[in-house]
Parts: sequence; C-alpha cells; structure tokens
Amino acid sequence: MKKIRVLVLSMVLVISFSVSSVYAEDKVTGSASVGVFNRYIFRGYEIGSHSVVMQPSLNVSYKGFSATLWSNIDSNEHSTQSFVPDKEGHKSFNETDLTLSYTYSIDKLSLTAGYIYYAMKYNNPPGDTEELFVSASYDTLLKPTLSIYRDITSYPGTYFNFSLSHSLPVYKDMTLDLGASAGYFVGSDDYWKTYESSTGDYTGKKYSAFHDGMVKAGFTIPIAKNLLIQPIAQYWFPLSSKAKKTVDGNSYNHNGKLDDTFVTGISLTFNF
Repeated sequence: MKKIRVLVLSMVLVISFSVSSVYAEDKVTGSASVGVFNRYIFRGYEIGSHSVVMQPSLNVSYKGFSATLWSNIDSNEHSTQSFVPDKEGHKSFNETDLTLSYTYSIDKLSLTAGYIYYAMKYNNPPGDTEELFVSASYDTLLKPTLSIYRDITSYPGTYFNFSLSHSLPVYKDMTLDLGASAGYFVGSDDYWKTYESSTGDYTGKKYSAFHDGMVKAGFTIPIAKNLLIQPIAQYWFPLSSKAKKTVDGNSYNHNGKLDDTFVTGISLTFNF
C-alpha cells in the first residue's frame, strides 16, 4: 500500500511539473523599449543625420511566433545622399516597420523565417516596401548568426548579413555587450544600376558588393525588476571600394555611398 501511495504521489508530481512546463511555454512574453541616438543608420546608409532620433518599439512573442512594431522619429530632418526628408528642417515621424516571424529551435540552433513591412516617408522615390527573411543562429560563444533578406516590392535585391555577439559579466547582473556584423548586397532590379560617366546617369551594371561593416560595444544595466538601460556605441564602415565609390561626384550605388560613421545612444527596455 505504501509503495502504491509513493507511486501515485510521484505520478502527480510528474503530471504537475508537465502541466506547469506547458503553461510556461504557452506564456506570452515581450518587451517595450525606446532608444535615443545621434543618427539613424540602416545597413550602412545614413538615414538621419545632424539631429536626434527616437526609436520606440514593441515586441510580443508566443510559442515561437513574434510580432514587432518599430518606429523612427527624427527631431530635425536633414537631407543626406540616402535620405530625402518629407519635412526638411522639422520633426517627422518618418518610418514604421512591422515584423512578423516564427522561430524554431533545435538544441542550440535557432531557425527563423519572417516578413517585414517598411512604411517610409523619406525614400526616393517615396513608397513602402516589403521583405522576406530567414536566419540561423547557434547559441555558443560569439553566437554566430546568418540572415538573408529579400526585398519583394519596391527595391528588389538580396542582402546577406553575418553577425557575432558576446556578453561579458561586469558587476552583479551588469554585462558588457560586444558585437560585429558584415553585409553583402546583390541588386536585381534596374533601381540598382550603377553610375556611368559615359551616360551621366545610372545606366551601368547592377550594384553587387561587400557592403557594410559594423562593430559595437555597450552595457546592459538592470535598474529595476524587468527594466534595463543600455548605453551603446557603434562604428559603421564600407566593406569594399564599390560601397564607398563615387563617379564624377555621384555615388556609384544609386542608394548612396557608405562612409565611416559613429552612432551613440541609449535605450530603455521593459521586459514582460
């Protein structure tokens, strides 16, 4: 009888643990954050410059599915070679992106596929665009991640990005966060034709090159339960002569040449 009671108790504990695990896995998680930076850089292109940009975001995840809403608010828009402001010299809420994705994990390997909708007011010519993407990440030292993005609407092309990241403990729960990435771009639409001296226009072969590089360092500092503050510094640079090339004073790449650029800022994140 005693053995039966022990067996029944063991079964109850196992079932309780299993049910708890299922509920834990079914829990909706997410984060809300806002970042303030000295400029907005996207894949090496300088979108916002000589102003302050604010970038709020909201992420919600459930059973591997995730939805993220991200925005950019420029305090004082100024033209750059990759940026045609909708409100020159004024504040503008000039971009909102919606990302939908699903992640499937196999041990330390995470595979993600998703869709991004870019609602933009500053691109030339104006118009929204969409991307499909896939990525693979391995949870080991440096956490190598390969991501591939394909524009399917306004600017058909494929962007490859390989990144590394690692966090080092500093004091209690504070960490030093290091990272680096490299991008390669292949244009497949006439928009990506390059500049030719002979025609004085973008009539050359389509842009394809090692594109942008980036290294970064920052801190993650817990300031309350589920609340983090993260100062960060990034250095962006062109990865090839094509990426920074100009012809007769015009950027070789229709979207603009890349420069060496520093980004600094701070973000506040609440996890739930």
